[in-house]
Amino acid sequence: MRKETRSVFLEGVRDGIPIALGYFAVSFSLGIAARNVGITAGEGMLASLLCMASAGQYALFSLIGEAASLLEVATVTFITNARYFLMSAALSQKIDPGMKHYHRFLFGAVVTDEIFGITIARPGYLDPRYNYGAMAVTMPGWAIGTGLGIIMGTLLPARLVSALSVALFGMFIAVFIPPAKENKVVLGCVAAGFALSLAFELLPLLSALSAGTRTILLTVIISAAAAFFFPVKEAKDDE
Repeated sequence: MRKETRSVFLEGVRDGIPIALGYFAVSFSLGIAARNVGITAGEGMLASLLCMASAGQYALFSLIGEAASLLEVATVTFITNARYFLMSAALSQKIDPGMKHYHRFLFGAVVTDEIFGITIARPGYLDPRYNYGAMAVTMPGWAIGTGLGIIMGTLLPARLVSALSVALFGMFIAVFIPPAKENKVVLGCVAAGFALSLAFELLPLLSALSAGTRTILLTVIISAAAAFFFPVKEAKDDE
């Protein structure tokens, strides 16, 4: 049993290392944004440990720079990160009914886009040990990158900072390309996501919505349509 536990944990570490490397690079630019509003390296690292969300933290640091109220900061961060409710709802369908509540709380506290991607792709019930392994490398990668970005500040060339800022998109692509190559429905959802995202960006009324709100609407619309037209048939367990 102990050997199996270690094996599952190490699988999470293995799958989390590429994500951690990406987080480390991307969070450099986040750290520079934090430095510009007067946040120290320690404060930035703590913020990254408590809120692993790039868009949410950018919004957070921007509001701090504008001297926004605590209520405004909490509300905007909540809305920006609301998409994680949808991811958590999807993950809840893969939770063993007998899983202890503290496991649910711990791995539910660190549901990022990339960790959601590698977790939801695993067959069967969720194993919290896998998530703990992924968290063990991704959380330090994100926090340390933020701290170093604050420390280095403007020492990095502007072109390098710009290049690091697109690394997150590379991680997103790495998450959805493999399943899209194997499943035409997933491929269709990805294509629809690109097309509708462009439409939402260009249409007058929809473009006025925040990026977080548009993400929620697109996720609900595309996932609901996929579930309605292409329902997943549950295989009967003969055991």
